[in-house]
Amino acid sequence: MSHTPTPALPVTFRPGRTRAVLLTAGLVMFAVITLVALMLERLGPGERVSFVFTAALLLGILVLLSRPKVVADDEGVTVVNITRTRRLAWAEILKVNLRPGDPWVFLDLSDGTSLPVLGIQPGIAKESAIRDARALRALADSHGTGADRAA
Repeated sequence: MSHTPTPALPVTFRPGRTRAVLLTAGLVMFAVITLVALMLERLGPGERVSFVFTAALLLGILVLLSRPKVVADDEGVTVVNITRTRRLAWAEILKVNLRPGDPWVFLDLSDGTSLPVLGIQPGIAKESAIRDARALRALADSHGTGADRAA
């Protein structure tokens, strides 16, 4: 494996293409459903509101799905997944994993657990995810306990 340069901190990793697709689809769905609710003459006010509410609910779900990111700074890493955010010191991160077939990066932590990192996912941008995973691994190795062990 070639040497991956350590990126300058702070740095944010997020699945940009996936985020763009989710947010665009959500906005288009919201606009179409709202337009349909306004154009259907046979709907009463309550039914129109329920259409718009449903459209807003769908948009909200897609916004939540587009939320994941990883922010690395001098003190550690903030992992933002769909509904949870977790702050980790560099020393807590033992290993950064993105194995073939994994849906996203996993962090092996010093407490014996593994944390999924949805902010780096190969989905529709595999090369970008591999590059980001390598960069996060290089950061963890240079800032955390990974620097004390052989790779």
